[in-house]
Amino acid sequence: MKPNIILLKDGTDTSQGKPQIIANINSCQAVVGIVKTTLGPRGMDKLIQDGGDVTITNDGATVMKKLNIVHPAARILVDIAKAQDSEVGDGTTSVVVLAGELLKEAKGFLEDGLVAPQIIKGYRTAATLVLQKLQDMAVDLTDKSPEEKREMLIKCAETTLTSKLVADYKEFFAKMIVDAVSMIGDQGCLNDGVGIKKIVGGSVTDSLLIDGVAFKKTFSYAGFEQQPKRFTNPKILLLNLELELKAEKDNAEVRITDPDQYQSIVDAEWKIIYEKLDLIANSGAQVVLSRLAIGDLATQYFADRNIFCAGRVENEDLERTRRATGA
Repeated sequence: MKPNIILLKDGTDTSQGKPQIIANINSCQAVVGIVKTTLGPRGMDKLIQDGGDVTITNDGATVMKKLNIVHPAARILVDIAKAQDSEVGDGTTSVVVLAGELLKEAKGFLEDGLVAPQIIKGYRTAATLVLQKLQDMAVDLTDKSPEEKREMLIKCAETTLTSKLVADYKEFFAKMIVDAVSMIGDQGCLNDGVGIKKIVGGSVTDSLLIDGVAFKKTFSYAGFEQQPKRFTNPKILLLNLELELKAEKDNAEVRITDPDQYQSIVDAEWKIIYEKLDLIANSGAQVVLSRLAIGDLATQYFADRNIFCAGRVENEDLERTRRATGA
């Protein structure tokens, strides 16, 4: 029987067995070494250059994403960091460092001649013991008063902020985080439920939590100032529609044989936009928000009918408005 001939690319690593496992552990250790120094209150920031983009961060999840790791074993560390980030939202650096330390201990056993399945069996036993210990240490909040629950949650939030850039203001932000989470309750995902708007200038302590849906002021046309800015229980209309009068040259070529026909084309364009505006006004909506532009003609039309409008509102803000108000 002839042996199989396998052609591999030049430079392909053909090592297997124990030397390969140790090589995989070494590559994981190199990644852990980069992330480890970002931990703790004295953790260092990393400067990562990716093409033309430069990022300065001490957030483990961001570092792992930006590193562009190609080694298949080391990439597993990136995956566990991503899983931790999506499941818990914190502790990405910790899981990578912890995994690295476990691998470092395993490396010593491998070099002493212990087989890999035996080491894995030991880790499984350890995982069971750890989960059991966590259950013993867990604090039950069901019997606690709302004030005690809030205090515990604030302490948890402060712990997560200790290693972040806002560590000096952790008490201020911890209360804000707990209030935000309690506002959302069990409804939906935290990432979708909370919108973060960044405004240049001012102090960190100028940050505030708004119990509602906020979006940045959009580009406004003449007539915006005449619109009412306060409503009680309004009917809200969310659109993915452009309410602008389009000039012919923008998107069409029209050939005519008689100059008198030109007026009918202009009239048709005005008719199209006015039909849309009349439908909106007749729906009874008092607040009109659109993902696309709302032009000066529409703005003035709405102002005359005591309707508030805003165009080019971000998709996430529209979705949040829909969920919060039933728009």
